[in-house]
Amino acid sequence: MRPRVGVWLFGARGSVATTTVAGAAALAHGAPPAGVVTAGPAFSGAGLVPIESLVFGGHDVTDTPLSKQVERLVAGGVLPPGLDGLIAAELAAAERNLVVLPVAADQAELISRMAEDLRAFRLRNDLDHVVAINVASTEPPYEVPYDDLAVLREALRSGNPLPGSCVAALAAFEAGASFVDFTPSTSIRPQVIRDWAVERGMPFGGQDAKTGETLVKSVLAPMFTARALPVHAWSGTNLLGGGDGATLADPRAAESKNVSKERGLADMLGSDVAGQVHIDYVDPLGDWKTAWDHILFSGFLGVRMTLQFTWQGCDSALAAPLVLDLARLSALALERSHVGAMPFLGFYFKDPINSTEHSLTTQYDALVRWVQSC
Repeated sequence: MRPRVGVWLFGARGSVATTTVAGAAALAHGAPPAGVVTAGPAFSGAGLVPIESLVFGGHDVTDTPLSKQVERLVAGGVLPPGLDGLIAAELAAAERNLVVLPVAADQAELISRMAEDLRAFRLRNDLDHVVAINVASTEPPYEVPYDDLAVLREALRSGNPLPGSCVAALAAFEAGASFVDFTPSTSIRPQVIRDWAVERGMPFGGQDAKTGETLVKSVLAPMFTARALPVHAWSGTNLLGGGDGATLADPRAAESKNVSKERGLADMLGSDVAGQVHIDYVDPLGDWKTAWDHILFSGFLGVRMTLQFTWQGCDSALAAPLVLDLARLSALALERSHVGAMPFLGFYFKDPINSTEHSLTTQYDALVRWVQSC
């Protein structure tokens, strides 16, 4: 009997989550799995849950129906015309599992109520495992001032708030779910949050999925290093529309994204490479984004040269297959009773947990080794 795995999405009515749910339904109807890495031959026979056995649910702060979100994404060219009618039954099934974020007197109670939503989801759908993935809006950076679990629990009861992403992670761990952060938000960065996961025997992974510009960087930067070509400057400009762009128009939220985008380049090339990453909100772009990078390097005898590239894509369509991969892989981690950080998921992230490796090919090899290890 095939296992059934629940995928609980924090930010369940956003563009990434909606594209993920719609995409999984489309694959079940025979659409090709472009971008789904775990559909490749290296992952066959590893015991990954079939995509058609994934059951979707989640929290969000709004109650806009998924069907309306899909209509919007179809109109914007993110999803193909006619898909909304083809997958109406699957959207309705997911809709029944979506919950508006509960109201609570303090964050200890909020964590408890959110965890109960996840438990109810598991029981209602007769699921073997539940994996939670944060695809909500990026938060500004936040330093959690606690380093002890007992102190953290008291602070939650005393009205000292944590960022929403931390609350989501703790709710997942309390409910017996793994947690993966698709965003650069605080969530599992603090050691005390990771300690909570280990105490509950749960795996966690992330952070900040690489879907565009940084994905290209993780291929190009090792090329320069391997060919002994010194890189002097690497600058990038990102133009984003949609909800993600609107969120990152706030300089404090953009700071979280910029830090994770720049960290990988520093690790691959060294901290003495000049240049910065800029993010600009361009509302008419909608769900589409454009990145332009300028790289200054030198060749033999110091001859100065440049490389430039432009990446244009739909962020939600790039992200959704990665969410499906991460759901399947973190479910496998639960099946294998993995506890703690999942650095083998670094292939998917700009700022991978417990890893300083950013080369895409090296990360891919590490992922395949872990998947095939049993």
